[in-house]
Amino acid sequence: MHLLGSSLRSSGPLLLLVVLVSCAWPAAGTAGRKKLYIGALFPMSGGWPGGQACLPSARMALELVNRRTDILPDYELELIHHDSRCDPGEATKLLYDLLYTEPIKMVLMPGCSSVSTLVAEAARMWNLIVLSYGSSSPALSNRQRFPTFFRTHPSATLHNPTRVQLFQKWKWTKIATIQQTTEVFTSTLDDLEDRVKEAGIDITVRQSFLTDPAVAVKNLKRQDARIMVGLFYETEARKVFCEVYKEKLYGKKYVWFLIGWYGDNWFRIKDPSINCTVEQMTEAVEGHVTTEIVMLNPETVRGASNLTSQEFLSQLTSKLGGQNPEETGGFQEAPLAYDAVWALALALNKTVEPLKAKGYRLEDFNYHNKLITAEIYRAMNTSSFEGVSGHVVFDAQGSRMAWTLIEQLQGGSYKKIGYYDSSKGNLSWYGNDRWIGPGPPADQTVVIEEFRYLSQRLFVFMSVFAGLGILLGIVCLTFNIYNSNVRYIQNSQPYLNNMTAVGCMMALAAVFPLGIDGFHIHRSQFPVICQFRLWLLGLGFSLAYGSMFTKIWWVHTVFTKKDEKKDKRKHLEPWKLYATVGILLAIDFLSLMIWQIIDPLHITVEKFTKEAPKADLDVLIQPLLEHCSSEKMNTWLGVVYGYKGLLLLLGIFLAYETKSISTEKINDHRAVGMAIYNVAVLCLITAPVTLILSSQQDASFAFASLAIVFSVYITLVVLFIPKMRRLITRGEWHSDAQETMKTGSSTNNHDEEKSRQLEKENQELQKIIQEKEERVSELRNQLVERQALRSRRPTSISMNHIPVPLPISDPRSLGPPPGYPTPICDTHSMSPSFTNSASLYQADSRISRNNCHTSPLQMLYK
Repeated sequence: MHLLGSSLRSSGPLLLLVVLVSCAWPAAGTAGRKKLYIGALFPMSGGWPGGQACLPSARMALELVNRRTDILPDYELELIHHDSRCDPGEATKLLYDLLYTEPIKMVLMPGCSSVSTLVAEAARMWNLIVLSYGSSSPALSNRQRFPTFFRTHPSATLHNPTRVQLFQKWKWTKIATIQQTTEVFTSTLDDLEDRVKEAGIDITVRQSFLTDPAVAVKNLKRQDARIMVGLFYETEARKVFCEVYKEKLYGKKYVWFLIGWYGDNWFRIKDPSINCTVEQMTEAVEGHVTTEIVMLNPETVRGASNLTSQEFLSQLTSKLGGQNPEETGGFQEAPLAYDAVWALALALNKTVEPLKAKGYRLEDFNYHNKLITAEIYRAMNTSSFEGVSGHVVFDAQGSRMAWTLIEQLQGGSYKKIGYYDSSKGNLSWYGNDRWIGPGPPADQTVVIEEFRYLSQRLFVFMSVFAGLGILLGIVCLTFNIYNSNVRYIQNSQPYLNNMTAVGCMMALAAVFPLGIDGFHIHRSQFPVICQFRLWLLGLGFSLAYGSMFTKIWWVHTVFTKKDEKKDKRKHLEPWKLYATVGILLAIDFLSLMIWQIIDPLHITVEKFTKEAPKADLDVLIQPLLEHCSSEKMNTWLGVVYGYKGLLLLLGIFLAYETKSISTEKINDHRAVGMAIYNVAVLCLITAPVTLILSSQQDASFAFASLAIVFSVYITLVVLFIPKMRRLITRGEWHSDAQETMKTGSSTNNHDEEKSRQLEKENQELQKIIQEKEERVSELRNQLVERQALRSRRPTSISMNHIPVPLPISDPRSLGPPPGYPTPICDTHSMSPSFTNSASLYQADSRISRNNCHTSPLQMLYK
């Protein structure tokens, strides 16, 4: 990485540099100039990098300051350094020694954050100013806790305005974070959370770890994190990205934001704590973005030291004796250490005149003199100069205001892609950012809402069947109306059949709105379609099934009563049938009306599990399905299904009970029973199935529409086709030809033929009986006349026993009726019908009505 790039803090916080400025008289050979001794604690041993470059950088600054006659002309700065190893415990020991040994120290300059926290908090007790070149902890920006603290290294929170600016540039509104659990990163993350909240950006996932990041990285993967901010040291960064490689949390769908002060080759360093190869690490880190405080002035300007940044680097490289800068500890922070010495020298120089005006000198400082400390604080707080690290200025919290460098790893090396000036909010963009995909990835998986619509082939197929069914209904209705005067049609209650045909057509018409969805109409019109579905299907069922139910109910009511009550109800009153249908229709109408007033139907959208498209796209499909529903849909459906289910079950029972009954008044009740069987079975099966399959639009529509179509077709065919066939094949088209027509339906022709023959024979026998009764009356009159004549005859004639035959006008009148045998009479019996005629041949015998068999005439009278 470039000099403005990442730092070499690979295994811990920034390095400790404690500079102690003390007052003493100049040594021999420094004529007239007092020495200010600077004690610096640079970590030079124990494997801690930092002091190797920062110590030569500080000495370069001191040499140049001492040569300048316009800066501290009466004083000379001298450097004394100790190895703190960046250990707070070691630094505490050295601080104690420095404070309690001569000479008196004026300023303390700790380096890394952990030691700066300790030193800055204790410095107030000795009225000491604290200046650090390498502390980045946000916790140090607290004037109440650290009232005399300054630093030339900007706070770690200075990365956050840059990150927020980049989030907004790339239109990201959701980010995730993963941090190492240390105070500096926790404080940085808290500040980032406040800033992104103000910018309208959400931190959707926040993970942390102490030493092992495996679980935290898996959680990022599981929660679909895309834009991730990582806050951890370099050693932990290698562990994190080894896990990132294992979880495949890299590539064109992901972006990582890291701290910029890692070494350029941090991911290529072999680390025994990870089990990933260099090639795997290189693949995992490709494309990540770093933000880093600008530690070297990018402009070619001469500052307070009269050196440009490039001249400073050349002199520092010469001081290092040809060492590789990237392998020299603290090389990135060297400009900050250089400018820290210059900031201290310029501030001390600024206090000379104010102190002289008050009768004080720098060498008068002691740990109880607050006035000199206040002057040094005022001079530091107003510092403003151009240094080799850029413009040096401190904010109200004592933190350095600086630019931020933005870099991206492209092809294994870091490339500058921009700068950000947080003080002015200015983003300088090079436009050379490069992505693995076509552009910056989305901050989350793009979810595309996709409505599921009914298969148009299925809709057209069922619509054709429904349309044909409506045409069949029209044909049946026309046929029934045209032949309503035919007795055979009249005996089937044509008005009820007309209701059945109209109800069937309404039910078939409901198939069309059942198949209409958002593919055909706008969502705002969908509630109207919902109403059409409900009303057409509800009222159509009531008309079609209600008229058939009424027929079967009447037949069952009449023919299952006792004999004495049956005759009273054989006279069918049509208005009662129509009233029954009207009641059923009114119940449905009122229930639907109450439903729509209390809890009207509206459109609801059902969401399904997200689906990944077949193509390798960073999107998910969110299937949606529109439903007609209401707040208490299940309650209303339970009421409607319960009521109609009872009607269906009752219809099946009545059809079964009346299957063997024959009646002339409703001659098609058996066909009605068959239709009820089919309708009931289809409805009882389809209703629960459609509820179960409500989330599958094709299957639900297919079941519902097929049930409607089959029910209607079966009903129309069973009720009307036999009537059409009978009238066409027998030519029974006119009412005046029905005198001798066989009654009954086509299913009981044999029984009704026998009944007709018996009725004809009964009529003939009644005519014969009437003729015989007239003849008997005539013969009785003749007998009365004969008795009157005998009473006037002389006695002699009666004693001689001479039979005198009565005149008979027509002997044939005494014979039996044509076609009947002559009755056989004897002395014991004679038919009562012929008693008077027999006495004509028995003059001496008394006329008797008990001499012939009476059974034939009794049969006739019966």
